[in-house]
Amino acid sequence: MRKVVLFFCIVLFIVSVAIFGCPKTYDVVITSGEIYDGSGSASYVADVGIKDGHIAAIGQLQPDADVVIDAQGLAVAPGFINMLSWANESLIEDGRSQSDIRQGVTLEVMGEGWSMGPHYGKWTTLAEYLEYLVKKGVSTNIASFVGATNVRAYAVGYQDRPATREELEQMRKLVAQAMRAGAVGVSSALIYTPGIYARTDELIALAEVAGEYGGMYISHIRSEGNRLLEALDEFITIARKANVAAELYHMKVAGKSNWHKLDAMIERIEKARAEGLKITADMYTYTAGATGLDAAMPPWVREGGHRGWVQRLKDPKIRKRVFNEMTTPTDKWENLYMLAGTPENILLIGFKNKRLKHLTGKTLAEVAKMRGKSPAETAMDLIIEDYSRVETVYFLMSEENVKRQIKLPWVSFCSDAPSLAPEGVFLKSNVHPRAYGSFARLLGKYVRREKLITLAEAIRRLTSLPADNLKLDRRGKLKKGFYADIVIFDPETIIDHATFEKPHQYSTGMLHVFVNGTQVLKDGEHTGAKPGRIVRGPGWKK
Repeated sequence: MRKVVLFFCIVLFIVSVAIFGCPKTYDVVITSGEIYDGSGSASYVADVGIKDGHIAAIGQLQPDADVVIDAQGLAVAPGFINMLSWANESLIEDGRSQSDIRQGVTLEVMGEGWSMGPHYGKWTTLAEYLEYLVKKGVSTNIASFVGATNVRAYAVGYQDRPATREELEQMRKLVAQAMRAGAVGVSSALIYTPGIYARTDELIALAEVAGEYGGMYISHIRSEGNRLLEALDEFITIARKANVAAELYHMKVAGKSNWHKLDAMIERIEKARAEGLKITADMYTYTAGATGLDAAMPPWVREGGHRGWVQRLKDPKIRKRVFNEMTTPTDKWENLYMLAGTPENILLIGFKNKRLKHLTGKTLAEVAKMRGKSPAETAMDLIIEDYSRVETVYFLMSEENVKRQIKLPWVSFCSDAPSLAPEGVFLKSNVHPRAYGSFARLLGKYVRREKLITLAEAIRRLTSLPADNLKLDRRGKLKKGFYADIVIFDPETIIDHATFEKPHQYSTGMLHVFVNGTQVLKDGEHTGAKPGRIVRGPGWKK
């Protein structure tokens, strides 16, 4: 009987081979590429085999695969990790994540201060949002911090006061729930309301919860300008007392009068690291930041949410007080109006009101001159007329400091922007060029042209450094058994093209991108594939 069964099995195999051919060893083989494995070690030439969404082999392989890509003369690396992505809403509009995919980003890490849950919009939990996005279809993988702002807004509201003991316990429970559901840590953004109202002890209490689940505390610190060092001291104190790894969002020194503080900033971080604290940072590769006109106005006028802010700005007495505070140097709050140095350095890039769209791309100084008012008054008027914060670029940093930060081995990279496409709804507003160019700019301008760091080091900082900081499972390296998030690019041509005047321009030089083993970019063009998954943090409970 056994011989009969064996005979029929052999016959079935022969017939299957005759009809369908021999099964392939791999789904994809990438041949003869210059392998940058993400560790920072020297590159080497080898083949990479992909099977069932994972890296099956690296070495001298037979091209026995359904897809074979000749990567001779090209760099083959792990997919890049965007440590601060604002693609949370743009991916709902267009899940292809084009501006990031075309730079090699395979993981969007979202949630600066605000996250898409708990209790945000139609999502009660952060997990609901992430699951919704993957079900809808996304080309990149997605991960998120849970926003300290979310839990404060839910438990306390928008008032400038300390949380009660009961409210703080409720906030801690919300953070714990999000960590168990896969959040990679807890985040704060301390120049915006209501996050600005959080005291140090509250942030320590929330960071402790993230640490208990192996997660990170990450922060847009209370000041990047006049009180930079004091804000940094608070950040390090939170990390120390909460016993948690901690990262600075978009590391920078804002305002010309503060540029000299970078030395002290680096010194304090490296001293903390030498003491054993796990302090890291991320950055984007430009001298301008982008936020809204809210960052040009004192926090008290924004208390209670947007409606209260607009109503106050209609009161002549309050307007006079706001004007005086906007135009007076201060250390009491982060005044980007003053830190920009001049309204010529404040660029208006995004309006909701159709009647204001023609102002897109003009400076605040230009619009003020058109209207015959002061720039500060014009800013208040625009907030009222647009009924939004008005998306704004502020030129704040020095090129020399940007270059020095790029050289720091504990700094990874981000876009601090949505992931877009030069089409449809995205063309209704301008955007900071970092949305289209932050990563390609690093590789083209700062690695190839200016040789600030080696390509191997840049790739480490784009891949394994953030993956290790976030404690991600089998991401961030070209290694057997890891997920096949792989990019193939030409190191001699990769470059950004987006400018402040014309930001909606793709970077070029990235040729092929695989996400979880599925090809999303082929010969520089998007395939339409949406294989992205949720990447969960170390506290995730199935």
